[in-house]
Amino acid sequence: MATIEGRPAQYGITLKQLRDLMDHRGPEGIAKINELGGVQEICKKLYTSPSEGLSGSEVDIAHRRETFGSNSIPPKPPKTFLILVWEALQDATLIILEVAAIVSLALALYQPKDETDANVDESEESSGWIEAMAILLSVIVVVLVTAFNDYSKERQFRGLQSKIEGEHKFSVIRQGEVKQIPVSDIVVGDICQIKYGDLLPADGILIQSNDLKVDESSLTGESDHVKKGEKFDPMVLSGTHVMEGSGKMLVTAVGVNSQAGIIFTLLGAAVDQQEAELKKMKKEAKKMKKKKGSPGEEDNVTGNSHMNSPSPATVPHKKEPARKQEESAKENNVNTTEASKSHKKEKSVLQAKLTKLAIQIGYAGSTIAVLTVVILMTQFCIQTFVIEQMPWKVAYVNSFVRHVIIGVTVLVVAVPEGLPLAVTLSLAYSVKKMMKDNNLVRHLDACETMGNATAICSDKTGTLTTNRMTVVQSYICEQLCKTMPKFSDIPSQVGNLIIQGISVNCAYTSRIMPGDEGSDLPKQVGNKTECALLGFVLGLGKNYQTIRDDYPEETFTRVYTFNSVRKSMSTVIPRQGGGYRLYTKGASEIILNKCAFIYGHDGRLEKFTRDMQERLLKQVIEPMACDGLRTICIAFKDFVPGKAEINQVHIEKNEPHWDDEDNIVSNLTCLCVVGIEDPVRPEVPDAIRKCQRAGITVRMVTGDNVNTARSIATKCGIVKPNEDFLILEGKEFNRRIRDSSGEVQQHLLDKVWPKLRVLARSSPTDKYTLVKGIIDSNVSENREVVAVTGDGTNDGPALKKADVGFAMGIAGTDVAKEASDIILTDDNFSSIVKAVMWGRNVYDSIAKFLQFQLTVNVVAVIVAFIGACAVQDSPLKAVQMLWVNLIMDTLASLALATEMPTPDLLLRKPYGRTKPLISRTMMKNILGQAVYQLTVIFGLLFVGDRILDIEPGRGANATHGPTQHFTIIFNSFVMMTLFNEFNARKIHGQRNVFEGIFTNPIFYTIWFGTCLAQVVIVQYGKMAFSTKGLTLEQWLWCLFFGLGTLLWGQLVTTIPTRKLPKILS
Repeated sequence: MATIEGRPAQYGITLKQLRDLMDHRGPEGIAKINELGGVQEICKKLYTSPSEGLSGSEVDIAHRRETFGSNSIPPKPPKTFLILVWEALQDATLIILEVAAIVSLALALYQPKDETDANVDESEESSGWIEAMAILLSVIVVVLVTAFNDYSKERQFRGLQSKIEGEHKFSVIRQGEVKQIPVSDIVVGDICQIKYGDLLPADGILIQSNDLKVDESSLTGESDHVKKGEKFDPMVLSGTHVMEGSGKMLVTAVGVNSQAGIIFTLLGAAVDQQEAELKKMKKEAKKMKKKKGSPGEEDNVTGNSHMNSPSPATVPHKKEPARKQEESAKENNVNTTEASKSHKKEKSVLQAKLTKLAIQIGYAGSTIAVLTVVILMTQFCIQTFVIEQMPWKVAYVNSFVRHVIIGVTVLVVAVPEGLPLAVTLSLAYSVKKMMKDNNLVRHLDACETMGNATAICSDKTGTLTTNRMTVVQSYICEQLCKTMPKFSDIPSQVGNLIIQGISVNCAYTSRIMPGDEGSDLPKQVGNKTECALLGFVLGLGKNYQTIRDDYPEETFTRVYTFNSVRKSMSTVIPRQGGGYRLYTKGASEIILNKCAFIYGHDGRLEKFTRDMQERLLKQVIEPMACDGLRTICIAFKDFVPGKAEINQVHIEKNEPHWDDEDNIVSNLTCLCVVGIEDPVRPEVPDAIRKCQRAGITVRMVTGDNVNTARSIATKCGIVKPNEDFLILEGKEFNRRIRDSSGEVQQHLLDKVWPKLRVLARSSPTDKYTLVKGIIDSNVSENREVVAVTGDGTNDGPALKKADVGFAMGIAGTDVAKEASDIILTDDNFSSIVKAVMWGRNVYDSIAKFLQFQLTVNVVAVIVAFIGACAVQDSPLKAVQMLWVNLIMDTLASLALATEMPTPDLLLRKPYGRTKPLISRTMMKNILGQAVYQLTVIFGLLFVGDRILDIEPGRGANATHGPTQHFTIIFNSFVMMTLFNEFNARKIHGQRNVFEGIFTNPIFYTIWFGTCLAQVVIVQYGKMAFSTKGLTLEQWLWCLFFGLGTLLWGQLVTTIPTRKLPKILS
């Protein structure tokens, strides 16, 4: 028999049995587990140990992957390059150009000898096919460039996705130690530790659990949280979220064999099937339409096809009861609809503005293109058939085709196809760079939305503070100690209770580890508040691990885990001598309210009166909070079978009713109050100053005591002395914003949020209400753009509601990360400021590109139009305009969309939602440069031949092949366009257009490359580009006109923007 590391290679349970097992829930699931011999027996069959886990050896892990599959779901294959080429070819204007070029080519190659146009000489005749081929080649270049950009964008997205997946790690037990491993490394047989906020990575069976509640809506559509436990429902499924509690599970199915994997596979098959059916039905509909000639037939068939084929979301769950399938289908339909809307509620600010602008430019371009064609054709017809009275010849079709090509080319130049490319390039470039600045962007539009942020609602712990917590003050037995007390100074009975209470009543996933090499500080793993308490135990000279070894989690009677409502955690353990002991820790005001006894001086037990409580609040807790400390109270309660002391509860043979939490966690005995320091990050005050200077209001939303929150907010600079601001607790906030029926009223909220700077003792619901209220408000001139930070499971709604949601990469739960747009990999507020800078940079990059492109648009379109009217031909030929289009679309978007951000970006206010994308300064630059370029081009067109002493290219001479006259016009236009690219780098009226030029190598590489290409085109392009080689003197004239744009730009900058009419923006 084959063996693996001394054990049989064949497992005692098959993949099919495990898959079938995970199809059952509740009592059915327990029965199925018992059929297989129980959880312990399944562990044996999988050669794993509930306490030690797997050995973790490479051979064992590889064999498990081979037998049970790996924990990954294969992604949908990306589109091939050829498909992307085909999609790029679907562009309407390119199709018109292709058709026109092919017709032109056909006519050039086939020309009846007896029908030769008298106006066209042999050289022009032979060049017809060259121009047609050049246009086709230009179209091919545009298509290939578009396809390549889409291909690289797809690769970038997939790289980003794999980066996000790689960041996702999970706690497993291997060789008896808890290890963090990537989710993709989890195999069947692993023992996973699960806790509040986790997104479960695989299917499994619970081995042990504490107060575990799971959100299974992603699989079943059931919105209520499902309670899980070994004795009543031990099945936990991949893709579901842990909303409360903790536990350990045995992994039984991974990847495509897990429930989420099965559904993904079915969805993929259903979508493919649906698409195939739709295509088939559309084909049939077209056939029927041709046969019957009925106009409504196709619509009917297509409309019903959705009803006939299954919706992807309603693919039934294997082996689910019929009723549950129906319910799941209904609810999943709702979920799918919501999911389709879930990520961004509306178009991002930039997208909305660009869409509006592109439509306006498109309309204007189409109108001028049509007019150009009509005028050219009318003039040709009048000249040929009325004035010259020539008979019709087939060769004239060529002239008409040429006119159509010029018109379509005007449209190609006018329509800003480069805009989406510029946006994509700028965002992709920024996202890549933002990773280095600790911002992992999950949704691309969040990057530019951040540039418009006007408000940030930030957590305190870990974002504004270091999240490295230590106990710095303690109050034990009426003694306030501002240094670490000695254990010998604490009455032994109280000291032992404190040590046991902290060790047992902190999640066992929280622990203190030796520091990294070169660091004196120990490593805090897990919840940082609990780590501070465990550090306090170590500081007292005791070892929490030995106590945990005496009380493994399996021996716990009950755990009431921490949540935002309880603001406390309680654990019930068996008591030596019989009965039970309850330990509680939590927010000091809340726990002290539940205390009836306290240990006084020398460890004497005393009744805890209302007066004593108020005195303790005023003399101990408030001063601690004013020092910026988080105060935690630790208390306990005994349940004894025999004679009970005054602070104990006597229990009969019946167990206490553990579900009656209010009664169980009451009449406690206070052991101590500790003050935990979480210092403000040294870089945060400066980051908040930058935000305020940039017109962004920072608000702190925290669950901490109001005094602690005020102290931290002052240290950070969120609140300043002599400022008119509000600091509210959650209760007071709700009292102010709700009416008598308890409903939130927007008009009441509008009175609170503008001055609110700190919301303390707040719940996640309060945070959501505040964010929604600010977004929905009409108080400010522009709608507020709100960014929110969150780390907890319950922060999900606020993160989703916000315009940009930031989740914490280190302290954040998986649920928070799933709901977010950007993950802060270092949990640091100053990284948000970098995100603002990158967001504004994206906005500015697009504005620079627009300023450049619109100048070229205006000039090229007017030249083509007036040229058509004045000289019956466009001075710029179709191929030349396609080359200019390539310069200004693809190459300029690359050059201008990759500028690095500068600190100056944070010296101005946000653009706002309603402010036009093209400012008055930009419009001044666009129109100013257009006036200069049009003056030069029309000057050259009408008098340039006399000034430069060359043959004119106008009128009859226009038919004699390329001329130096029109080549100079084309070359001067390109030179002015290229030099104007420097002017376009500045959009706020700055004079030094070369500032920072050498920080962007892409810009100057593209610029010099384009210049070189232009030289080649002019000197050697000949018939293909309708050019004739120029002399050195002529080149110098073209360069002179190009350099003139820089000097003219300085003159335009001098014109005061404020004197321009507002209608220009």
